[in-house]
Amino acid sequence: MPTGFTLISAASLFLLLLDCCSGSFVGVCYGRSADDLPTPDKVAQLVQLHKIKYVRIYDSNLQVLKAFANTGIELMIGVPNSDLLSLSQFQSNADSWLKNSVLPYYPATKITYITVGAEVTESPNNASSFVVPAMTNVLTALKKLGLHKKIKVSSTHSLGVLSRSFPPSAGAFNSSHAHFLKPMLEFLAENQSPFMIDIYPYYAYRDSRSKVSLDYALFEASSEVIDPNTGLLYTNMFDAQIDAIYFALMALNFRTIKVMVTETGWPSKGSPKEIAATPDNAQTYNTNLIRHVINNTGTPAKPGEELDVYIFSLFNENRKPGMESERNWGLFYPDQTSVYSLDFTGRGAVDMTTEANITRSNGTTWCIASSKASQIDLQNAIDWACGPGNVDCTAIQPSQPCFEPDNLASHASFAFNSYYQQNGASDVACSFGGTGVTVDKDPSYDNCIYTRVGSNKTVTSNTTAISSTSSSSQNGNSSSIFTFLLVTCLFALMHIQRH
Repeated sequence: MPTGFTLISAASLFLLLLDCCSGSFVGVCYGRSADDLPTPDKVAQLVQLHKIKYVRIYDSNLQVLKAFANTGIELMIGVPNSDLLSLSQFQSNADSWLKNSVLPYYPATKITYITVGAEVTESPNNASSFVVPAMTNVLTALKKLGLHKKIKVSSTHSLGVLSRSFPPSAGAFNSSHAHFLKPMLEFLAENQSPFMIDIYPYYAYRDSRSKVSLDYALFEASSEVIDPNTGLLYTNMFDAQIDAIYFALMALNFRTIKVMVTETGWPSKGSPKEIAATPDNAQTYNTNLIRHVINNTGTPAKPGEELDVYIFSLFNENRKPGMESERNWGLFYPDQTSVYSLDFTGRGAVDMTTEANITRSNGTTWCIASSKASQIDLQNAIDWACGPGNVDCTAIQPSQPCFEPDNLASHASFAFNSYYQQNGASDVACSFGGTGVTVDKDPSYDNCIYTRVGSNKTVTSNTTAISSTSSSSQNGNSSSIFTFLLVTCLFALMHIQRH
């Protein structure tokens, strides 16, 4: 075998290994059907503060695309159902849409997916016949620009696309949708695009409480549901619904298409009949979902299979029609305060932040930067606190009392504590995406005074804010680990070349 070909093959294998080992991710849906939402640039700051790295929007709004430029956040954008007819009719329309809606912002804005249509089978004006032609034209437009490998094209579906979902092994697509599903699945398989599904165990529980237990819907079940056809054991409804999709795909002999969950979540409030729509249940569902996904658990039918998931939704959306729960799926209120706390890393402790569950300090605690926080996370947190968080950060400017020591940990500590105190010294007010911690020792020093609830006076001391040494060390360790893995893989590839 020629050496050049071997090196190319080795490099390709290396890239493939990196891709395969990337693991599952959790993102969030950013809907905008609400009044008084923060501006897109403030939303981008909020998303970064909470370490959310994947965001789905439902259109290609230019203000949103601009706001997410140079953030590193991967964006899924959408073609609304109302535009399907236009994009399906003429290739030139798809070319123009891509030229005007994507190219001006890419690659500064990291667009990775385009959804062409959303839950078309649920739409009052069924536009399903336009979906695949529109997808094909969008893909062709991407190919002309050499972007079809970097930006994947698909469409999203509700679970109603199935005629049967239980037991999972009996999962089957509704035959009434065959006219557009078969060519769509062929498109997805040919272009290695995922089958995108919106699934909501909440609805299954709400509408069938006599058959579905709340614990099963919330990933909290202590018992298992057995699929009689396969003997597979299910401990939660999410996995069962995902496997129903996999079995439906396999029934049509589409075994290579991956599944991506483009919406799932749990409402924090509902009408009197929607008794399960509570902050506690919403927090439990989403917390368990995140841990389930990032652990790469997979499902009983697809153990270890990568499964990317988007949580619905970033904000409560008061303009949504329907029952009360429809307006209360958000992780945040429009004023950017949390409906409940959620750790997107899946590792930290979770604190409830609803009015009835806020734990307030008695004025003897302060909030400072965690020694484990990275420099990037601290900078993002400072930017948010001193911007949308409305903290007066004058004291950490040059020549001001708290400027020295001039490091991110010290500046972040002052900003964190100011936000913490002016928001009632509640536990959630010291979260900052896991970069803040509470302490019971006054961090004030020299003329730098850290305020506290109910008092403008604090005892001065020589205690300084936590240094950034630990976080720098942590970053170095992460880099060392990655370098080790990189070198190991390269040595393996060199070994392949020699043989």
